[in-house]
Amino acid sequence: MSIAESSVPISVPVPTGGDDPTKVAMLGLTFDDVLLLPAASDIIPATADTSSQLTRNIRLRVPLVSSAMDTVTESRMAIAMARAGGMGVLHRNLPLSEQAAQVETVKRSEAGMVTDPVTCSPSNTLAEVDAMCARFRISGLPVVDTSGQLVGIITNRDMRFEVDQDKAVAEVMTKAPLITAQEGVSAEAALGLLRRHKIEKLPIVDGHGKLTGLITVKDFVKTEQFPLSLV
Repeated sequence: MSIAESSVPISVPVPTGGDDPTKVAMLGLTFDDVLLLPAASDIIPATADTSSQLTRNIRLRVPLVSSAMDTVTESRMAIAMARAGGMGVLHRNLPLSEQAAQVETVKRSEAGMVTDPVTCSPSNTLAEVDAMCARFRISGLPVVDTSGQLVGIITNRDMRFEVDQDKAVAEVMTKAPLITAQEGVSAEAALGLLRRHKIEKLPIVDGHGKLTGLITVKDFVKTEQFPLSLV
């Protein structure tokens, strides 16, 4: 049936067909039961507002939520849903520590500027860095000392041809001074630095040289690719 041809309002109870005429059930429909009839429209798709209030304080840009099932939603699905403007609900069939790790992975996936970037120390091994990059699905890490001072950066390019995975980061990393930006840098200025110096990662530092954030080329690419993104 089509919406136009249906004689039974969707919200009206209908008889179940049993012996007791007082028993009724709400009309249930599947996708195959409903057809949207083609017709002319004055609505411009680009101006349509698809946002929806999920809770009192959470508004989605598209009304899509993925199921909290262990076969459906973990960090990868939640990231995909957030990029589309919806929300993924992580399932509870995980230890609390793993649930927290999944949330952290989603939060770090894109955020314009990462205000609390994953870092490593000069004494970490390449194997440890590789594990962190795999966990957070990133391609490199800023290197900081015990006081939070930026002392270098290590990326896939630095590690690509290294055979000894027990080698310390300090032996392989690109050492300071690095191309950096100060806190409060605009998106335009950050993009200009990335383009001018042909780099993919731009560490953000305070007046004392301590790392406070990280901007990457992918942040700008994903902003254009996923304009409805919620992360």
